[in-house]
Amino acid sequence: MFNHRRIERHQLSCFLQVFNRLTDKPIGYLGNVSANGLMLISQLPMMVDAEFELCLKIPGPEGEIQTIDVTATCLWSHEDINPQHYDSGFSVVQACDEYAHLIAALLNYFSFDPLQASA
Repeated sequence: MFNHRRIERHQLSCFLQVFNRLTDKPIGYLGNVSANGLMLISQLPMMVDAEFELCLKIPGPEGEIQTIDVTATCLWSHEDINPQHYDSGFSVVQACDEYAHLIAALLNYFSFDPLQASA
């Protein structure tokens, strides 16, 4: 069977950088995302039980940068399989409407659609 994904699922973490919304400094990359939470891949462990103000910067259709603000609580943080990297799981406390659109777009982008593949 052919794989017609636009980008391999394991490559998501190379594309979507996550920023601290208050300082605008990068803190890691999006490893996984759902309506209720997200996984962050970073070079430092995150403080568990702390609330974070996160910002995703997404390229828009006209080349502009769209920001997606998310308030999330870190539930766990542990060392990644890759040395000097950490995986941290967050529960979303509050997110702007664009967060749901991001999830839908990523699901479509990283999914295999046999109907589109045969077209």
